Amino acid sequence: MKETTRWIGVGRTDTGHVRQSNQDVFAAINSCNFWIVADGMGGHPGGDFAARIAVDVATERVKELVTAINNSPETAANILGKILIEANRVIHENVRAEPSLKGMGTTVVAMTITPAPTPVAHIAHLGDSRAYRFRTGALTQLTRDHTLVAMLLQRGLINEATARAYPDRHILAKGLGMESEMEPELTSVPLTNEDLLVLCSDGLTKMLDDADIASILTTADGNPCRACHDLVELALSRGGEDNVTVIVCAYTTPTKAGSLAVDKTPPAR
Repeated sequence: MKETTRWIGVGRTDTGHVRQSNQDVFAAINSCNFWIVADGMGGHPGGDFAARIAVDVATERVKELVTAINNSPETAANILGKILIEANRVIHENVRAEPSLKGMGTTVVAMTITPAPTPVAHIAHLGDSRAYRFRTGALTQLTRDHTLVAMLLQRGLINEATARAYPDRHILAKGLGMESEMEPELTSVPLTNEDLLVLCSDGLTKMLDDADIASILTTADGNPCRACHDLVELALSRGGEDNVTVIVCAYTTPTKAGSLAVDKTPPAR
């Protein structure tokens, strides 16, 4: 039987060389055209638990709503946003039940691709986990970091050079669990079947700049398994100062994508 070409996401997470535990969680649910990365807030109790809640709630709800998403592409981003709002509610319910978890939270970036009539990537995110599109050698960041330094940049209070060295550049302005009501930022962008999509935690972007990421994606020659592996390995070789998680999506067959191109939700650690 001939394999069907479709959007396939391949993911990998690594603790890195500095952290004692991995607070990143991801899921690649290729059968539902759904991918998500969550990065638990370091320095807070239960960061890994908050990330796990976000991924578990999102994957469960997407499986229930996949038909509605595919039948109504114009509302797909809104559906993702509502799913993340629900995840935020569940995080707060857990804090009320166990006060020692107060302060737990997570960044999150979630994406679905609706294939018809033309492919469109729909993204909902909070925090500084990112989504990128790679097209004909050009890398475009599709999400905006919800951090203190990004807010200062947007307001013109600092420049790019200052931002790169800013001591509090990774302090989050938004994230699941930070407030009882959080509104995810929503984005929808058209795709071509030659595009690559990347979701990642900031453990990647702390170690690699956009030119590094683009170079890896170029040499991967459209293979998401190779791209995912090489991105994580380069981040580790640069020091691996944080947990690093990457999902790379491509329009391909499962065999060409590699052995990791199955529905994947890593177990709790």
